[in-house]
Amino acid sequence: MENNSKLTSIEKKWILYDVANSAFTLLISTIIPLYFNALAEDAGLSSVDYLARWGYAISISTLIVAFSGPVLGAFSDKAGKKKPLFAATIFIGAIGCLALGLARQWLLFLVVFVVARVAYSLSLVLYDSMLSDVTTEERMDSVSSSGYAWGYIGSCIPFILCLLLVLNADRIGIGTTRAMMISFAVVAAWWIIVSLPLLRVYRQINFLSDAEVAEAPGVISQLGETLKDMVGTPKILLFLLSFFFYIDGVYTIIDMSTAYGSALGLGSTDLLLALLVTQFVAFPSALIMGRLSRSVSSEKLITVCIFAYFCIACFAFFLAHAWQFWVLAICVGMFQGGIQALSRSYFTKIIPPERSGEFFGFMDICGKGAAFLGTILMSFVSQITGHISYGIIPIILFFLLGLVLFRISAGMPMPED
Repeated sequence: MENNSKLTSIEKKWILYDVANSAFTLLISTIIPLYFNALAEDAGLSSVDYLARWGYAISISTLIVAFSGPVLGAFSDKAGKKKPLFAATIFIGAIGCLALGLARQWLLFLVVFVVARVAYSLSLVLYDSMLSDVTTEERMDSVSSSGYAWGYIGSCIPFILCLLLVLNADRIGIGTTRAMMISFAVVAAWWIIVSLPLLRVYRQINFLSDAEVAEAPGVISQLGETLKDMVGTPKILLFLLSFFFYIDGVYTIIDMSTAYGSALGLGSTDLLLALLVTQFVAFPSALIMGRLSRSVSSEKLITVCIFAYFCIACFAFFLAHAWQFWVLAICVGMFQGGIQALSRSYFTKIIPPERSGEFFGFMDICGKGAAFLGTILMSFVSQITGHISYGIIPIILFFLLGLVLFRISAGMPMPED
């Protein structure tokens, strides 16, 4: 089976959820902030207050997921629990997305947004932990890469549709507000409908036995035992530390790219086009990474991706012209899907499959914590130096530290079952 490159039916349906949720990801990056900005302006909020409240909402949702992710993951590792929990997060997230279009007051909008974003993030914790249930260890890199690849390209379908609708709202006589409402409804429907194939066929194969469940006094105690296991398993612990630093750099570049583009004089249309370019470049690049994983070890490929991002960060430090931003967007697209997909599949290989939900909950904490640290440090360094490019220096160091820690982890033997 490992020599057969064709995706199985269950693998295809698992990949479809990357296509389903990615539409909401693009919505968060583009249309949702614009809609909230309009609500804030109507309420008389200044631009400073708008940015502060938007940042608070992002931070609150991030903290909720960081604390609840491992608990939900631990509970999902019990027999028969993962599928209903996964379905619940999808439907809560999609209903929240739909409700965003009905919110007319900025505070209510933010509350609904936090609920939708938390449900979306928790669905990813469960989704990532399903990888060991839908494929074999030999195919994990390829399947995970295909998920990110099709997620990038598939999400562009509802995104482009919604973008055209919003940009031409006045021309077709529906108004911007109604166009936004329709966009939220389209993404919510896309999220649910494209998720249904996986929900219909998924079966939880790896889970804690009744004896293991009986031995654990409760979920919190179970989490404590897992923390002890991670500390006692250097390969897993060092990988998570490495992941924390290099994914910090990845997320910071993604989150701060718009600010960089604006500083270089790119308009909103150019920034949206650059985002689409990144998505389209990421599609074949992630597939290529998946194909390479059949003959090259994931350790080597992840090393290449981290080093490539180190070079991208160094290039970003010297950005001075708008055309260089387009080069940056293309380079990010080339390695963005690969580093995320291979990290997901590599982690799946080194953790106990019956406790995947719990372990991915802790991995998500690393990602969420990284999202905080990178943007804060970049902003702080830029502010105290007065140069936005100097804010890239901590990110360069993060990639370097992540690379060193990953190479140490990769050289260690696999954990014993």
